[in-house]
Amino acid sequence: MSRSLTRRSALQTAGATVLAAGLTDLAASSAQADEADDNASPKLVTYPRPSTVPTTTSFKVRVRTAPDGEWQTLDIYQSRAREINATTGSGKVYNSSMVYFDFRGSVELEVTCLKGGTNKARVRPNSYGITPELLGDTARFTLDEPKDLVVQVNDDVFDCLHVLTNRITPNPPAEDDPDVIYFGPGVHTVTGNLLSVPSGKTVYLAGGAVLQAGIDIKGVEKVTVKGHGVLMPTSTAGGVNVERGKNIRVEGIIMLGSGLGCREAENVHVKNGRVFTWGQWGDGFPIYCSKGITYDRCFVRSADDSFSIYAHRDPFYGDTRDITIQDCILWADVAHPINVGTHGNTDAPEMIENLVFKGLDILDHREPQMNYQGCISLNAGDSNLIKNVYVEDVRIEDFRWGQVVNMRVMYNTKYNTSVGRGIEDVYIKNLTYTGTHANPSLFLGYDADHAIKNVTFENLVVNGVVIADTMRKPAWYHTTDTVQWHANEHVINLKFLTTAEAAAAAAP
Repeated sequence: MSRSLTRRSALQTAGATVLAAGLTDLAASSAQADEADDNASPKLVTYPRPSTVPTTTSFKVRVRTAPDGEWQTLDIYQSRAREINATTGSGKVYNSSMVYFDFRGSVELEVTCLKGGTNKARVRPNSYGITPELLGDTARFTLDEPKDLVVQVNDDVFDCLHVLTNRITPNPPAEDDPDVIYFGPGVHTVTGNLLSVPSGKTVYLAGGAVLQAGIDIKGVEKVTVKGHGVLMPTSTAGGVNVERGKNIRVEGIIMLGSGLGCREAENVHVKNGRVFTWGQWGDGFPIYCSKGITYDRCFVRSADDSFSIYAHRDPFYGDTRDITIQDCILWADVAHPINVGTHGNTDAPEMIENLVFKGLDILDHREPQMNYQGCISLNAGDSNLIKNVYVEDVRIEDFRWGQVVNMRVMYNTKYNTSVGRGIEDVYIKNLTYTGTHANPSLFLGYDADHAIKNVTFENLVVNGVVIADTMRKPAWYHTTDTVQWHANEHVINLKFLTTAEAAAAAAP
């Protein structure tokens, strides 16, 4: 077996171990929910929007159990999205729309654009394979299982409809349970606009609930935040803060205006977390110095990095490792869908390692600055070493502005006090990009002592073409020339394999 494929096997094993450890509890609870759904007849649950919560008027949305249930009109929440002006640097915020509901079985959804003039409608991600029936200004389609999606009319990226759907909760917590902090339907506030959660407690946001506060999970253990309600903090610095917390679970809630951060956290599971941000520095799921963090079936539309994975920053110190992002949908209106490695500790260098990105749909990426491009960005700065990264089954749709991949060992003086130590052992399998807007992807080691080593692409597909070292091309071309990518002289052992070549090389 070749050295590189031995490394590949080790990476896959490490990735599988991280994934299994991160998803054990999630898989068990999902299996129980699925079993409950299988034993129940089709059902639909919708929730009224509290009258004081902002709404929008671009769409009318109806849903019914398929094929002939009674139509129910959904209340629409105002979400928002940010765009950076590439000339002035100023940010403009647009209104958008969001609906949510719970169901089992199949449902039919009907989305009417009240602005009129509908020429076409899309349901994204494209991987769902949903082509809506267009009836004038109304798009109609069916869902056979809960999933999150975006309906775009006439290719409008801002004034569109986000549809979030859940399985029906079989056994919600009781309101009088002493271990539950319960928020029922309606608007809720707390003193100081911040809910601090003690160890061992569950915060439950029932469907139809809107909590206008942040949630602080700080220095505590065994905390759960769940439900199908909405968290709407009073500032973009709110959201959910998991700081030096252990054994934390967040499931199902919708976060409008701010995200969920893990800072020196351990063993955190985020399932079906939905995040919309539109403020400056609006990262969706920031991670600092944390270990054993799993994100499963999350949706994020962010005004900065959707996922940012760092080591030391501010008062937080330590390595970041064992991070899994699986079956998520990412939309970055600003910066990167995934950004790894910018911040670290020059005085006591740290590691960012054992990262698994699997089953992702990247819907958009818009970033005018070359320093901050890349749908998947591994940028080692501040003496960080990024190591053992496994990427599989990532589908990148045509985005507005940026790069597919960016790997750099860098010294960005705006944020760094030293060059990164390097990037090592990256395996990327079944990455697809379909589109025409991508700038050339860049792979830039800093120098011979701060290099990028051992990066393998297996079954990279760009606009339907498999990119491999053995593909037909002039003998003097680099493989990267075939997709107009660039790797400098400090990138060592960069390979592009077909699936068959990878299997043959891995065979005993």
